[in-house]
Amino acid sequence: MAFRQANIDEIQGGASVAAASPTKMRVLLIEDDVETANEIVSDLSERGYDVAHVADGIDGLAKARMKEFMLVIVDRMLPGLDGLSILETLRREDCQVPVLVLSALGEVDERVRGLKAGGDDYLTKPFEFSELAARVEALLRRPLMSRETVLRVGPLELDLIERRVRRGCRTIELLPREFKLLEYLMRRPGQVMTRAMLLEDVWNYRFLTETNLVDVHIGKLRRKIDAAGESPMIHSIRGAGFMLSAPA
Repeated sequence: MAFRQANIDEIQGGASVAAASPTKMRVLLIEDDVETANEIVSDLSERGYDVAHVADGIDGLAKARMKEFMLVIVDRMLPGLDGLSILETLRREDCQVPVLVLSALGEVDERVRGLKAGGDDYLTKPFEFSELAARVEALLRRPLMSRETVLRVGPLELDLIERRVRRGCRTIELLPREFKLLEYLMRRPGQVMTRAMLLEDVWNYRFLTETNLVDVHIGKLRRKIDAAGESPMIHSIRGAGFMLSAPA
């Protein structure tokens, strides 16, 4: 199988996957192409992962439902049950395991379908093994989203079901991207978030680009969250990024 070259340094800062943790992380691979599956299993195993392989969609869904895996890699086209159906079923059952979709269908519409079905990332075949490994590591690096429906940091409250934000008695109206950005920050209170992290995780930009997009949205969000007379909660950390924290 031929694989294209990729600039891995732009996807993930180049850290060794195997060095990420002394404990083997369990990965489920659902792939019907034997040659591709064997190569993926071999490569990821050498990088320190414990990989289980299933060759059809029905068995793959059953395995994924066992919730024994930290990541699922699923092919788009499978016998028995296609990859998107597996994704939709897992998300409908509130299984939040990260899922990386592999597919020979590289059109934008297909990638969008994969992400909308619940995929966390989408990699088009043919690919370079080092790119696959970098994407696996990036997904495993992200904290699992909690099942809480209301997030609270100090006086700030975000309701994921009602899509409502309040600071104390004040209701705050946010645009969809501002809501997503605030949710990301509130799940990581007191942590410095770099522009690169925000671009990748909030905007799904896989490659770093020269843009002031993050700064513009942070500015708009700050003006809504930190009203006149209120202690600031969104802080700019010089040379590093941004942080949300409860007022002192």
